[in-house]
Amino acid sequence: MSPNVIIAAAIRREREQGQLTLSALAAKAGLAKSTLSQLEAGKGNPNVETLWAIANALDIPFSSLFESASSHSALIRSAEGVSLPAGGSDFSTVLLDKCPPDRRRDLYRVVLKPGSSRQSEPHPRGMVEHAFLCSGLVRLGPIDEIAEIGPGDYYRYPGDVAHSYEAVEGKALLLLIMDSPR
Repeated sequence: MSPNVIIAAAIRREREQGQLTLSALAAKAGLAKSTLSQLEAGKGNPNVETLWAIANALDIPFSSLFESASSHSALIRSAEGVSLPAGGSDFSTVLLDKCPPDRRRDLYRVVLKPGSSRQSEPHPRGMVEHAFLCSGLVRLGPIDEIAEIGPGDYYRYPGDVAHSYEAVEGKALLLLIMDSPR
């Protein structure tokens, strides 16, 4: 099943469970109704910002827009996975594991390229981000607590406030875990 088909089905399912019309969800997400309709039809190419806006409008974790987690083993090689680019910066992310139904935790592989900063709006209340840098040099965290981290460094910070990610030099590879209470 293609990523667009998976995302389309998830948006429709979550919208219907929330008893929202296309117009109501589009308004809450700040999107055109035609854009949302295209995405639900499996057409279009959503970026990270669009999917975050939809997830926030539905009050669901971002990962709910992807296939549910499997209890089976999963191996995702470094060049594999569905990469979602950001709209205004050289930032892409791959969902590595969706949180099981009894928890709220998502695991991402994030690639940051230098010269571009990714500004993120606050996620749902209680969200905490855990960042482990695999390679490169990155500045990240809440706007008033930006830290520079190197390979092997770990930084935990609130994700429910505005925050940013920026590669300082060269390409950076970051493991990002988003965790929130149920």
